[in-house]
Amino acid sequence: MIRFYQSKSLGKVIHITMVGVKIDGDPRKGGLWWRDMTAEELRASLRDDEPPSGLTAPTASLWWDAKGDWARAHALVDELETPEGMAVHAYLHRKEGQAWNADYWYERAGRRFHRAALEEEWEALAEGLTG
Repeated sequence: MIRFYQSKSLGKVIHITMVGVKIDGDPRKGGLWWRDMTAEELRASLRDDEPPSGLTAPTASLWWDAKGDWARAHALVDELETPEGMAVHAYLHRKEGQAWNADYWYERAGRRFHRAALEEEWEALAEGLTG
């Protein structure tokens, strides 16, 4: 999945990210190619010490949160002005116990949040971010 983020003030593409899993040896592509990472693959990668390469900041933030490093997860989305980043930011503040701060970020993300269990929200965010 390739995501483009456009500057509202300049009208230009300012950030391009690719989320996926690198696959070696595709004869149609002459070598390396990418396919979308699934939420299941993201969960499976939690066995590793580092997140997979190529993750967007919101997806990497979820990865670090699942590994128990809230501060590192928060640092990745703290100033990210994308709907995905603000949604993960909201989740992290909800997890922290700051409902008022979470509500602010949910509103900024443009989401009407259904207050399910935190684990269910992590899963929903992972599904939404990985394609």
